[in-house]
Amino acid sequence: MGKFQRPRASRARFDRRDHDMRIVVKVGTSTLAHPTGRLNIQRMERLCRVLSDLKNAGHEIILVSSGAIGMGVGKLSLPTRPKDTSTKQACAAVGQCELMYTYDRLFTAYNHNVAQILLTGVDVEHEGRRLNFQNTLTRLLELGALPIINENDTVATDEITSIGDNDTLAAIVTCCIHADLLVLLSDIDGLYTANPHTHPDAKLIPVVERITPEVLALADGAGSALGTGGMSTKLRAAQMVTAEGADMVIANGSHPELLYDIADGRPAGTRFAGRKEG
Repeated sequence: MGKFQRPRASRARFDRRDHDMRIVVKVGTSTLAHPTGRLNIQRMERLCRVLSDLKNAGHEIILVSSGAIGMGVGKLSLPTRPKDTSTKQACAAVGQCELMYTYDRLFTAYNHNVAQILLTGVDVEHEGRRLNFQNTLTRLLELGALPIINENDTVATDEITSIGDNDTLAAIVTCCIHADLLVLLSDIDGLYTANPHTHPDAKLIPVVERITPEVLALADGAGSALGTGGMSTKLRAAQMVTAEGADMVIANGSHPELLYDIADGRPAGTRFAGRKEG
């Protein structure tokens, strides 16, 4: 499971109506950006429209958004994603501004206020800092804001301060605030019986009831050229959140409208069933 295990947090659920859900949606760089690193404006508009509609329906929405470094790469017209730390930090600083400006503009069109939260590994490992984060996030939801969370890539640079990828960050957020559902939107349709890029006969697995060693063995390779996550990070995220009783779904971010089906419990992508008490 790596350095970040399930956060130690109170099991108390926050007050909300029975038919509403607290949903964490993680969107990857490959969903937000074209291969050039520039924003995929049409897809971002559709994503924000769907999330706004789900919020209007009564759900609490927390967005964990990758994309700062990738956006910075495009904004600074760099040919490829940088490998050195200082240039990555510079790209993150430039790209995070672009990312939040775009989210603020798109969600404001649907009368929703956004809030930015940037975290490091220290913030979730240290009990006092984690509690501050939980309290702030809870209050933002009470005030009707839509929190947008990312790793603070300008300062999180080593194995001590870095969470490493936003699949893990989204799982940590889900556990910290006891969300009902985590949705990972990526450039894949879900978990397959084999790598669909190299095995044309691979079949999509619609439901995973238990994460066994055989399921973990299905992880294959890293993520896109602009991102850092791959299937292995998604399966680790699934282990974390399902152990806390939440469901997790991997779905293709090219089709944000799938979030309607996912929220309603209809088949979409791959759903990992949370372990229910009793």
